[in-house]
Amino acid sequence: MNMIHHLSLITIILFHTAIFRLASARVPLTACRSYCGNLTIDYPFALRPGCGHAGFRDLLFCVNGVLMMHIPSGSYRVLDIDYAYHGITLHDPAMSDCYTLDRSPKGRGNGFVVEPWRAVYLQPDQDNIFMLLGCRSGSPLFQGFPNKHLPCRSNVSGMSCDDYYRCPAWDGAGVRSSAYGNSNPPECCAVEPAAVRSINISHLQCEGYSSAYSVAPLRPPGPGAWTYGLRLSFSLPENNDGFCGACRSTGGVCGYDQDTHDDVCICGDWNSTSNCDSLGLTALAPRTELPCFLATLAACAGEIVGCVWIVGRKKKKKEEEEKKIINDPNSSQSYTLPNASSLLPTPIQTEPYRR
Repeated sequence: MNMIHHLSLITIILFHTAIFRLASARVPLTACRSYCGNLTIDYPFALRPGCGHAGFRDLLFCVNGVLMMHIPSGSYRVLDIDYAYHGITLHDPAMSDCYTLDRSPKGRGNGFVVEPWRAVYLQPDQDNIFMLLGCRSGSPLFQGFPNKHLPCRSNVSGMSCDDYYRCPAWDGAGVRSSAYGNSNPPECCAVEPAAVRSINISHLQCEGYSSAYSVAPLRPPGPGAWTYGLRLSFSLPENNDGFCGACRSTGGVCGYDQDTHDDVCICGDWNSTSNCDSLGLTALAPRTELPCFLATLAACAGEIVGCVWIVGRKKKKKEEEEKKIINDPNSSQSYTLPNASSLLPTPIQTEPYRR
């Protein structure tokens, strides 16, 4: 039985190894919601891979208690995340405002550029105005002038460059042109986010930019009351509400597969492709772990079958040996049937009676 015991021990070790590998691949249920400084990081955002929605992966980072957003145009400090209205507010330290003009011939500020695949999830809010400063006449903004429509707008959500010119930052800045021409492009060009695919300051050949937004029902009275910064809107696919709602209603946390970027429901120490009430091999592990898990289960099954076969083989061999010993008269271990007379009781010897 030593061999059987050894094989059983191997089976137990293999099975527990498979379970441990699956468990170690899970994202802890409590790890997805987190904090950075005074900001709550919740779905669809996350700081840990596998948490949140795949459209916002590798986006936010907590650096010394400061929440930062990294996109191709640069790094921004996150000032606020409004989960109710799907808004996120950023600060660009190199951006101009009402009191400071930050301009450079090589361009100052990041603007706003995201990866093409991420653009469907994250874009500037419709109430956000970009005011491009000191753009050259050769800028893509003015190509085709004067026969083609310019993207510069006189008013974007109640804000305009004419209003911006009244800021103290423009005091002593010289001529503030609002006329359009190849020889004298406007000092400030207000654009809607939808008018251009991205606000790339260097590509647009501008010296700098300013960005302001208004989320109040009433428009602020002047540029001094504007809120300066980048206001973005984030969105998710329509079918995500149904999936994530079903996941949360069964006690799960919405996340994504790190290899396929498909939606998953994180249910404690296992992941589901639907919700935490469903259970199956496809729900136990990501696709990268499932083949290993199945292979380990197959190995365990092979060990069990091997144990059963060895036990049965040994039992059958023992029965055959015992039968052979009984039927073989020449065997030194054969049984000899006793003589019938030896089975009778031994007579008692008594002496004759004498008087």
